[in-house]
Amino acid sequence: MSVLLELQTQLEAGGDLAAAQVQAAVAALIAAEVPAVQKQDFLTSLAAKGEKPAEVAAFAGEFRRLSRDPGVARWAAEAIDVCGTGGDHAGSFNVSTAVTLVLATSGLKVFKHGNRSITSKCGSADLLAALGVPTDAPVERLQRSLEELNFCFFFAPAFHPAFKEIAPVRKALAARGQRSVFNILGPLINPGRPAFQLLGVFAEGWVAPLAGALHDLGLTAALAVHGRLPAGGGIDEWTTGTENVYAGAGRLCAPLGRIELSTTGLSGGLLDDLKGGDVQENLAILEALLDGRAPAMVADTVALNAGTALWIAGRAADIAAGVVQAQELLRSGAVKRHVARTRHFWAG
Repeated sequence: MSVLLELQTQLEAGGDLAAAQVQAAVAALIAAEVPAVQKQDFLTSLAAKGEKPAEVAAFAGEFRRLSRDPGVARWAAEAIDVCGTGGDHAGSFNVSTAVTLVLATSGLKVFKHGNRSITSKCGSADLLAALGVPTDAPVERLQRSLEELNFCFFFAPAFHPAFKEIAPVRKALAARGQRSVFNILGPLINPGRPAFQLLGVFAEGWVAPLAGALHDLGLTAALAVHGRLPAGGGIDEWTTGTENVYAGAGRLCAPLGRIELSTTGLSGGLLDDLKGGDVQENLAILEALLDGRAPAMVADTVALNAGTALWIAGRAADIAAGVVQAQELLRSGAVKRHVARTRHFWAG
């Protein structure tokens, strides 16, 4: 009996996977000779049982190990990633990409890990490409970007060759509406391994488990966050138009809780104003944000998430102080100038 079939039997009996078993499963999942149907059935059984934080962390740790090394270890202890799981189908503007630019302007090192659009019209790679940031930059150029711009972009397909054999399996599962652990792994396998993270989660039920996985991965401090939509469902980031929940990891380790908007210095907004579109539409929203012309909902939501990230990384005393920093960077034109430097850097 193959490894996946043995493990599937264990899962169907309600048994959790040990770290060594996850390692064996990953080896089978990335092996070309293992039939795709076995991979699909294993992942379906794992999802049916329900992935535990330790299992998710073990999968993430193994794919981190298998990723290409971008050679940025000297910055990792001070760096942050800001990203979401996607999959909320909210169609919102690329908040985390805008937050990345604000944080980089502040001097905080950002290891941005992302992909092209999958469940929306414009992913982080799409918007950054519109600013001139390539998806195929050599690691030496990425290191220079960190030195000169305080951020670099790790295009997920370029750093995770092990996913080549998994892509068709994920596609087949998605075609029948089946979720798998790979729907949540992306934000956990940043090849640069930053010490800090603000992770947006598509469903509230996954907030605490993913915070637990971040904790097991050994991050210094991190939050998994989610915005509850007024009519039900949710969005994979905090906004000023949602009820915002979180769970923490590292020195911020905490069970599921809720952040009151009043404590951040911001007031509520209209969620429809956060709607995005295709690359050109989202680029126009970003340019409006940089010029001070964006709807308050966009500016406040970016400031909320940037302020939270500054607090996570120890650059602000609390979220409200971080929000003030972010607002000033936007209001002063500093972020706009930093974006101009980014365009110039990658054009050279």
